[in-house]
Amino acid sequence: MRKLLFAFLLCFPLFLQAQRITAEEYIETYKDIAMREMREHRIPASITLAQGLLESGCGNSELAREAKNHFGIKCHKEWMGKTYTMDDDEKNECFRVYKNAEESFVDHSLFLTGRNRYAALFDLEITDYEGWAKGLKAAGYATNPKYAELLIARINQYDLTRYDREALGLIDENEPLEEPEPQLAETPFEDFGLLYNPDVKSAFEIVDMTETERFIYLNNGVRFIYAKEGETPKSIAKELGIATRQIADYNYISNPKDFVFLSGDVVYVVPLKNKCKHPSSFTVEETMTLRDVALRFAVKVEKLQKYNDNVGKVVKPGTVVKLKR
Repeated sequence: MRKLLFAFLLCFPLFLQAQRITAEEYIETYKDIAMREMREHRIPASITLAQGLLESGCGNSELAREAKNHFGIKCHKEWMGKTYTMDDDEKNECFRVYKNAEESFVDHSLFLTGRNRYAALFDLEITDYEGWAKGLKAAGYATNPKYAELLIARINQYDLTRYDREALGLIDENEPLEEPEPQLAETPFEDFGLLYNPDVKSAFEIVDMTETERFIYLNNGVRFIYAKEGETPKSIAKELGIATRQIADYNYISNPKDFVFLSGDVVYVVPLKNKCKHPSSFTVEETMTLRDVALRFAVKVEKLQKYNDNVGKVVKPGTVVKLKR
């Protein structure tokens, strides 16, 4: 099965073209179809929706837009319908084309129920979404080694099991959604030589995922990713579909042509904020640059200069830096 085609920011339209579908909109649009398929074919609606979110990037991927293919199903020898060719695991691979998204959902059910390698999944409890997620990966649905983990994360984040319960008649459709628990990254703010400040309660919240399967984190309401060893502003910008200058400006990189990120470096992908929600100030414990402070708290350097009477670029230990007015 094809690699995941995540829409950047997993459907959030912050730095690609406007009017992209959000995860919530995708779920609201297709939940009834997923529940119907669950009742007819015993495939958990939570699994169907999670796969749709991941495989189609909430309907924003090229394959979903051009071929109405929401589950990355390739042609295979039995397919007699229209086809769409694009690069995936290999170049010029053949994918199925559908008349509409609903037809894709139906074929997804038939694809799983009609192949022996997925037969063991139907021996599981229909509410065992974790077993289904792991079983899909074990059966080879996707090449991503974290496929099960990614499905489970989406199910938990968007409380998709409520649609399993609703399809089974265990809850009413008007029952309020559960508030999802924020997911926190295990990696600290070790980039830029800094330690993570536990007072910044919103830091490291996972909010979305890129097309290339990187988690999107949140610090002070600002989205960022972790860089891989050897990446550059240009390579990251190209991957995200934005300009190199944007990556350079957001991260105060004066010479992006010669700049190389280290593994684990924070890379902001939207502009920093004008102030920090919490804390209101920071006591420097070691010699830092004002850029270091800005990147640690996701506050613009020029605002820090304004709040701190144009403090110099290098900040001495013991200096209290105001992060807002």
